[in-house]
Amino acid sequence: MALPNPYQKYRQNSVTTATPEELTLMLYNGGVRFIRQGIKHIEDKNIEKAHEALVRAQEIYMHLANTLNHEIELSAGLNSLYDFILRQLAQANIKKDVSILSGVLELAEELRDTWKEAMQKARGQVAEG
Repeated sequence: MALPNPYQKYRQNSVTTATPEELTLMLYNGGVRFIRQGIKHIEDKNIEKAHEALVRAQEIYMHLANTLNHEIELSAGLNSLYDFILRQLAQANIKKDVSILSGVLELAEELRDTWKEAMQKARGQVAEG
């Protein structure tokens, strides 16, 4: 019987105890991480690993798009951004193009940072009010 990996157990507990907002931030962080990995693997000429990383990034943005609440007005804009990111990731993966990925990475980081800032502001308002 294999011993459980403490890091894996920690990650599992983090996901199961996270709020929906924290889960979204985890997804944004994962998207950024996999795009960065894709860039590194392309630069290292490791096409298979680049493909795997970019597919994982695509899965994250597909999940984000599929879980949008379309009753909220902001969802239409986010859906368009996710669709753009997905198309760019697919093109970059096909062409193994770091320049496309650099632009997508910038957008992914901006989305993540905006989400993180919104969470912090919302928590600050909740704490104050």
